[in-house]
Amino acid sequence: MTFLSNTSAAATAGRPHRSSLAAARRHPLVLIGGGLLVLLVLLALAAPFYVGDPSNMDPFVRLQPPSAEHWFGTDNLGRGVFARTIYGARVSLMVGLISAALAACVGLLIGVVAGYVRSVDNVVMRVMDALMSIPTILLAIALIALTGPGVGILIIAVALPETPSVTRLVRSVVLSVRERPYVEAAICGGARLPKILWRHVLPSTIPPLMVQSAMVCASAIMTEAGLSFLGVGVPPEIPSWGNMISSSRLYLVTAPLTIFAPGIFLAVTVLAVNLLGDGLRALFDPRAKRRR
Repeated sequence: MTFLSNTSAAATAGRPHRSSLAAARRHPLVLIGGGLLVLLVLLALAAPFYVGDPSNMDPFVRLQPPSAEHWFGTDNLGRGVFARTIYGARVSLMVGLISAALAACVGLLIGVVAGYVRSVDNVVMRVMDALMSIPTILLAIALIALTGPGVGILIIAVALPETPSVTRLVRSVVLSVRERPYVEAAICGGARLPKILWRHVLPSTIPPLMVQSAMVCASAIMTEAGLSFLGVGVPPEIPSWGNMISSSRLYLVTAPLTIFAPGIFLAVTVLAVNLLGDGLRALFDPRAKRRR
């Protein structure tokens, strides 16, 4: 009996590991996208330990090719392109992740209320429609023009236009869930509204919300880069991929890495987030589960 118990315990302990490997094999996009994103985050967080000061200028080494001291060469002010590219990842990732989290939280709250409380649904969705009718870049530029540039206001300016898409998604899920028999049974049983929302409605919104958040994060990173390229994003003294590309566009022929380095990092980051989002969609898609 002891031997059988030990064997059963060992099998049970090894089962999560095997299931994780099987899930990774079935959904490699989650593994690839998540791995790239984690690697970029680690590179950005550890930047002070292996790159130099991104604001250190040396006019005597302007527009130099890659070397042992400056892996990606230098820009027009003699600053290391590699150091500025790695520090630029901090800005883009911070804006993308925080904007996605902010849009997801606000959109989740508004979407649940609009989808479940019929009396406010029409008013809330007309406001969301009005926000969606304004181009994202123009709305962000207007907000930044009113308050001035800065990372904090940039996060709000990027998250605000993305909130309506999250709200509409959550609302559509709530509209379908509130008609389910178990929700009606909870209502007939006298359950209070907060308990119904917490136990029966919110769990159904999490999988699509995670997928949508990944899409919002990718869009936020691109929006931040576009705003910084136009000169209305983060201040010029803060390295970001957008303002690096903007300030170096005149030196494409003489120092191509000043543009290609931040551009490649930007493309890889957006690709990683999109791969993660596609993998999560396949992971949570009930039709894909039935096919397996």
